[in-house]
Formats: sequence, C-alpha cells, structure tokens
Amino acid sequence: MTENAATATRTADLLVEIFRDVLGLPDLTADTDFYEAGGDSLTAFQITGRLEEVLGAEVPVSLVFAYPTPRDLAEVVDADHGRS
Repeated sequence: MTENAATATRTADLLVEIFRDVLGLPDLTADTDFYEAGGDSLTAFQITGRLEEVLGAEVPVSLVFAYPTPRDLAEVVDADHGRS
C-alpha cells in the first residue's frame, strides 16, 4: 500500500468513527451516504467540528454536503489538509 493510500485509509477510518458517533449508527461504513444515514446540517457541523479538533485546521461544513461518504470526504480532507 502506498503512503497516500495508507493516509486515505486512516482518514477514512477516522471519519467512519466520527460519522458513527455523531449519527448514532454503529454499523455505518466508509461508503454510507450522509443523507441516507439521516444526516442534516446540525450533524454536518458536529462532524466538521470533531474533524477540526483532530486536524487542527478549519474544515468547511460544505465538504460534508459535497462529499457525503466518509471515504469521499477523506480523499478531499487529505488533499486539502495533507493529513499524514
């Protein structure tokens, strides 16, 4: 696995845990859609708030709406914030 793939996997795993906790869905996967899981604007702000705590950088809430699965959001977060 390349370093970029490993980083994306770690970020996706982190986001799955955040989504599970915020949405209250222990079986949520990296491909679960935020909207289909019952997400709304309040939960989107909770997700970005938790992510910002980990990254130490601002993450626009609009990213949750534009990239609604943990896997897709992880790719953008890694690209924008260079998480490693």
